[in-house]
Amino acid sequence: MSATEPFGARLHRAMAERGPLCVGIDPHAALLADWGLGDDVAGLERFTRTVVEALADRVAVLKPQSAFFERFGSRGVAVLERAVADSRAAGALVVTDVKRGDIGSTMAAYAAAYLEPGAPLFSDAITVSPYLGFESLRPALDLARTHGGGIFVLGLTSNPEGAQVQRATAADGRPLAQLMLDAIARENAGAAPLGSVGAVIGATLSTAGVDLAVNGPLLAPGIGAQGATAADLPRLFGDRIGQVVPSVSRSVLRAGPSVAGLRAAAEAEVAALSAALRDRR
Repeated sequence: MSATEPFGARLHRAMAERGPLCVGIDPHAALLADWGLGDDVAGLERFTRTVVEALADRVAVLKPQSAFFERFGSRGVAVLERAVADSRAAGALVVTDVKRGDIGSTMAAYAAAYLEPGAPLFSDAITVSPYLGFESLRPALDLARTHGGGIFVLGLTSNPEGAQVQRATAADGRPLAQLMLDAIARENAGAAPLGSVGAVIGATLSTAGVDLAVNGPLLAPGIGAQGATAADLPRLFGDRIGQVVPSVSRSVLRAGPSVAGLRAAAEAEVAALSAALRDRR
């Protein structure tokens, strides 16, 4: 697999081969306790290594949430570094969930931390926030394009507060989320089979209410513990269902700490998602 092959092409192939599933790695305190682990670096490391061992060689995407590692300082970030490297070595694509959003040289530094080959946290893709203006993301967009990486832009998130910004009306009458989606579509123009700039669209939304034709992946968190189900996806995404990357976390992670339990839970999610999406892809 070429390191410079576009992320969109790599993601399209990974989901065809391994099934349509992204599993979040979210080692929050309550989940560590459920596993019988301490809320400390040792517990974090045990949890993370177990998830990577169980899933990195069989699911399409793993999505570690950096905040749960950062809260332990440098030792926690070291656990994240190893998780990213080991997951990629086992064949999973890694979307590091960092939701970075800044301007100028600061955004360039964030981009280099995650999208520059050789960086300790070098990932296949990252999540970013565009609400300092879409073009504020340009350093990350350009670096990702250069090295075959991916970007997931927050579009319509599932938290109720998100609508205050994302569904606000711009000067031309479009919702701000639509402005971002239209900008994503421009970045992906002409890409095949799938562009490398995606949008985050919460699976728990009752309706999208925007045009999702971005020619890129639509990362859909919120399935499982947050209340969305596989059956909700065709309703929400309609004829864009073929672009959806369904994301689950607790519904799989709660099946630990056994490797076998995690694998069985992931396989069940893949089966349910594949069945729901089969007729629409």
